[in-house]
Amino acid sequence: MEQQFRFFQQFGQQWQFRLTRLILKPGREKSLKRRHPWIFSGAVARLEGSPQSGDTVEVRSADGAVLAVAAYSPQSQIAARVWDWRARTIAPDFFQQRVCRAARARAQLLASGLTNAARLIHGESDGLPGVIADQYGDTVVVQLLSAGAERWRDDIADALMSQPGVARVWERSDADVRGLEGLPPRSGLLRGATLAAPLIVHEHGLQFKVEIEAGHKTGYYLDQRDNHLFLKNISNGCAVLDCFCYSGGFALHAVAGHAKSVTAIDSSGPALAGARDNVTLNHFHLPPVEWIEGDVFQTLRQFRDSGRCFDIIVLDPPKLAPTAAHAEKAARAYKDANLLGFKLLNPGGLLLTYSCSGGVSADLFQKIVAGAALDAGVDARIEAWHHAASDHPVLLNFPEGEYLKGLVCRVNP
Repeated sequence: MEQQFRFFQQFGQQWQFRLTRLILKPGREKSLKRRHPWIFSGAVARLEGSPQSGDTVEVRSADGAVLAVAAYSPQSQIAARVWDWRARTIAPDFFQQRVCRAARARAQLLASGLTNAARLIHGESDGLPGVIADQYGDTVVVQLLSAGAERWRDDIADALMSQPGVARVWERSDADVRGLEGLPPRSGLLRGATLAAPLIVHEHGLQFKVEIEAGHKTGYYLDQRDNHLFLKNISNGCAVLDCFCYSGGFALHAVAGHAKSVTAIDSSGPALAGARDNVTLNHFHLPPVEWIEGDVFQTLRQFRDSGRCFDIIVLDPPKLAPTAAHAEKAARAYKDANLLGFKLLNPGGLLLTYSCSGGVSADLFQKIVAGAALDAGVDARIEAWHHAASDHPVLLNFPEGEYLKGLVCRVNP
C-alpha cells in the first residue's frame, strides 16, 4: 500500500508540475537570472493552475522563458523557493542526490577526528531550501522550515536515514519561521530507534551533551566551532566572561585554554544545568566556572555598577531579528549589550561579539558595535572577523545564507 501511495503521490506531483506555472511580472526575472533562489510575492504576476502549499511550480518570466522549478508557498512573502534551475520533475531521487552530495562535502570534516558533529544540510546553500540537518554522531536532527521542505518531509527523512552511520533522524521543526509558511510546529522521532543513552559530541578534544528534544535549535551551536577554538587559543591567564552561554561552548573552551577565571551567564536554568554537566563530563577542576542564572543585560549592569572587569568578553545572544522588519528593535538590544561589554573590559581587553540574526547585515552590525564603542567612551579596533564554520557554506548569489557575523574588537589601552 505504501508503494502504491508513493506512486500516485509522485504521479500527481508530475501532473501538477506540467499544469502549474508561476509567471513573473515584467522585469522581475533579474534576480533569478543571477541565481538568487527566492521569489517574493510582489514579483508574481499570476499563477496558471491551482498549486497547493509546497507543490512544485515551473517559474517563467513575463515573456514565457523557463527560469527554474520551485516550491510554492502561498502564505509566505517568499512565494517560491527554487529547487533547480532546469525544467525538471522534482521526485524522491532528487532529494537522495542532494543529500548525498551535501554529505560528501562534509565527509572530510567528520573523518578528521576533530569532531563527530557537522551541519549536514545548510538550506539553500546545499540546494535544499528550508532544510537544516545537523549530524551528531549517529543521529541527524532535521528542521523542515519551508512549505516545500514540509511537502517532501518523508523523502527527505528517508534520504538522511540512508547515509552511512546514521541510526536515527529526529525532527525539530518547531522554529517560529514555520508560522510564516502557515505550518504548525513538529517535533519527534522521524526514523530509526530512540536514543538509549545521552547523545555526546566531541569538539577540539572536549565533550558536550546535546539535548535534541528540548535544546535550542537542533541542540548545539555547530556554527561556532571555529570561534570556540579561537577563544581557547587566547584565554591563557585571562578573566573571561561568556554571555548567553547556553551549554557552555565558549566557557568550556576558555577553561581548556587555561583561563585565569571563567564566568558564564544565561537566563535558562536547564541550559546552565547542561553546561555544568559538561564541566563534569570533561573532568575539569580548575578554574571553577562561575555560573550565573539571570538576565544578561541586568547582570552586566550590576557588574558595571560594582566595577567588575574582564580581559575577554563573549557576546553571543540568540537570534534577535529573524527578518529585516525586526532589525530596528534588534539594533537597540545589540547596541545595549555591546556598550555594556565595552565598559566591562580591562584596557587592552577583547570583545568577541556575534549576531546570528538574518535580518541584521554585516555592515549594520559593525555600525551598531561602532556606535556602542563610541557611547562607551572607548577607542576600539577590529582585529578579526568571524563567520560560521565551513560546514555552513554560503552561495555566492545568496548572501542571506551568511547569517552569523562576528567581530573581535580590542579596546585600546
